[in-house]
Amino acid sequence: MRWVSLFAAVSAVTAAFLAGCTSSPAESPTSTPTGATGRCPAYPTPACTGVPPGTRLTVKALNEDGAAYRVRTPGTVLDGVHINGDLLIHADNVTVRNSRIDGIVINADGPRTFRFTITDSTVGPAQGCLTLPGIGQDKYTATRVHIRGHGDGFRASGDDIVIRDSYVDLCSNPGDHSDGIQTYNTGRGLIFDHNTVDQRHAKDITAPIFLTDKQIVDAVVTNNLVMGGTYSIQLRNGHGKLVVRGNKLVDRSWVYGPVDSECKAIDWADNWLVTIDENYRITSTVGPLACVG
Repeated sequence: MRWVSLFAAVSAVTAAFLAGCTSSPAESPTSTPTGATGRCPAYPTPACTGVPPGTRLTVKALNEDGAAYRVRTPGTVLDGVHINGDLLIHADNVTVRNSRIDGIVINADGPRTFRFTITDSTVGPAQGCLTLPGIGQDKYTATRVHIRGHGDGFRASGDDIVIRDSYVDLCSNPGDHSDGIQTYNTGRGLIFDHNTVDQRHAKDITAPIFLTDKQIVDAVVTNNLVMGGTYSIQLRNGHGKLVVRGNKLVDRSWVYGPVDSECKAIDWADNWLVTIDENYRITSTVGPLACVG
């Protein structure tokens, strides 16, 4: 079946991948991050991402092998739906908003991928952990998305990926290499701005921000709050304009070190070590976060 073949292809890609500085004055711990917008007055949390409170959801019957809902019509809008499985986006210009998807959201159909946006939606199961990424692969914009119950949050496997104002709480299964955002044959124009990535609950890990493809061209990583990982921020092998600015990393939340990046190639500035409370509010600024690598 086509869905089974697709999943086998995605799993094979994942398996193959797994085998294979300027400082500014310290900001006030209570200041609003530069990227704060919309429902999140500070850094994204479960309270201000995902399906908005009070949204009435309509269950969408699965139409692909009883395990997924496949979209085949360009311009489809999914608004206020609950998909109790995976969402396969196999048409261009699909819009997903105010919705809950209990599995993965993926736009690959064999070698083809399709453009889509996802906003104010929750992706992943309420319980358990899925190894595959919550959202992928390319040509998508994700805004105020809450990803839960996934080993990888976002997969970046092509051009034109924009991820903003989103919250990722990672898990892992034995043998996983959990990442908040993971690149694989990425491409051009990646923007990862004003997101929260919490990897402290996962054991089999790589990094909250893991961007290491030689295909990376022009990547912007700004205004994020991250925690956990072996090395928490990793950006290597990229080309063009590489920017890492205004990010906050929770102090001593890593295993080996805070940063492992190709510093000479990166516009690195205004990144800080901080402490936070249980609601992801910054309680203190420990000091500047230097680029190391």
